[in-house]
Amino acid sequence: MRHFTTISEFHEFAQLPKPQHPLLSVVDVGTVPHCDGAQDTNIVLDFYSIAVKRVRNVRMKYGQHPFDFNEGVLSFLAPNQVFNLGVVDQDEVVEKSGWVVYLHPDFLWHTPLAKTIQQHDFWDYSLKEALFLSAKEEEAILGLVLAIEQEYASTIDQFSKPIIVSHLESLLQYADRFYHRQFLTREKANHEVLERLETLLTNYFNSPDLVERGLPTVHYVANCLHLSPKYLSNLLRVLTGQNTQQHIHARLIAKAKEKLSTTNLTVSEIAYGLGFEHLQSFSKLFKTKTSLSPLEFRASFN
Repeated sequence: MRHFTTISEFHEFAQLPKPQHPLLSVVDVGTVPHCDGAQDTNIVLDFYSIAVKRVRNVRMKYGQHPFDFNEGVLSFLAPNQVFNLGVVDQDEVVEKSGWVVYLHPDFLWHTPLAKTIQQHDFWDYSLKEALFLSAKEEEAILGLVLAIEQEYASTIDQFSKPIIVSHLESLLQYADRFYHRQFLTREKANHEVLERLETLLTNYFNSPDLVERGLPTVHYVANCLHLSPKYLSNLLRVLTGQNTQQHIHARLIAKAKEKLSTTNLTVSEIAYGLGFEHLQSFSKLFKTKTSLSPLEFRASFN
């Protein structure tokens, strides 16, 4: 594990020229030399990374998940996230193009972006959930990155920081817009996720060991679907209007209604059987979702 607290340290490790600003750098991916020291090395940065690039014959992992950068993609890494770099085939020439912006949080000190940057959910997405850009989207993002690079390469003055921050804000807003488009346009893959979610929840609530397992969590469901929790919730919200927690609750209430209407089990027995530790929690959730208490629902059904 290599942990880099400054951009300068990382530039030295990656055999890059010394950054022109201690808290910001803009790197042309095509000029990055092959770094033997980075082969299969887990890396942690104390700063943000925003990358729009195409890289062939390079394997990159976020956590335990490999990711292929052969397509033009926009990806984000927040401070303290782990990634791994390595060449897939040593006999093939690595082809790479694009740009990476490295941004230390201290650069944003006393700017509005310091307070809002973490509100963008894609910082919590995994690399395999990167944004696949259309040609026009890639052009828009590259335009902003090159504008940042132009300011970065110029003489630093009192206007430099506000201008760069303004470009960064625009880039992040575009990323939100393009992710929303991706949720809608990658229809087949996204609806496969929805189908897998429905199957997962059906099997979970029908499992004989539900009492021991307890209620499914958002993190459990996301892990089963091999997605990050934030990405899954945002994908579902765009497709269905409900996030992951709401989907879990909907399936839970459906199962509770089934038991209330087809069995003579008490409300306490049903709550316990569905994984609740406390009857009050079950009753409160049921009434919130249906406007009826469990007993009222049973009476109205009968």
